[in-house]
Amino acid sequence: MKKLVSKIVLGAFVVGSMSLVQAQKIDAKAKKILDDITANYNSKKNSYFKFAFGSGMNGKVSKNEPGIYYSAGDKYKLKIMETEQIFDGNKIYNINTEDMEVTVAKPNANSAMFSPINYLTSYRNDYNVSYSGKKTVDGVSADLIKLTPVKANGLKYIYLYVDSAKKQMLKLEQFGNNKDISVISIKEYKENQQLDPNMFVYDKNKYKNYLVTEL
Repeated sequence: MKKLVSKIVLGAFVVGSMSLVQAQKIDAKAKKILDDITANYNSKKNSYFKFAFGSGMNGKVSKNEPGIYYSAGDKYKLKIMETEQIFDGNKIYNINTEDMEVTVAKPNANSAMFSPINYLTSYRNDYNVSYSGKKTVDGVSADLIKLTPVKANGLKYIYLYVDSAKKQMLKLEQFGNNKDISVISIKEYKENQQLDPNMFVYDKNKYKNYLVTEL
């Protein structure tokens, strides 16, 4: 499980940009839903959600771990298990309290931040998009949108479950070609809160005894 969590906080849950090798197919209804959610999300001063991160094989989730996520503009803070990740707009700080390690890196053009809207922006270049009808998620009627990679990237497909009325993401399911599955289920969502001014600041004084590696 620790390995899977390391993958997700390092951005592996969402792949980076890729060049197209074939004509992209984007369903008009699905596009409108995704664009509406993106616009709604970007209009907020900040956002917060609790989530459950599930992982497993052969399409079945066998483990779940709770997490929390804050964002404001392009800055964010993620906590899951013993790992915290901070992006201050310039560098990404991965903090592992169990191993007492901090990894510092600058994002590059081919990396993607952990965010509930990463797929809402990356679909424009990287995926074929289709509308797959309605599904119920925790009692909420959700629009189901399927993303299929235009170019091989290790993923078979991704499902996005969307509350179109509130213009919010409810759940993401990612299926790999190696039969693994990763799921993010959003449990609580808040926006435009009064956040601590240092919410997205990495304080090195808190980690004096940690092994710090700068990539």
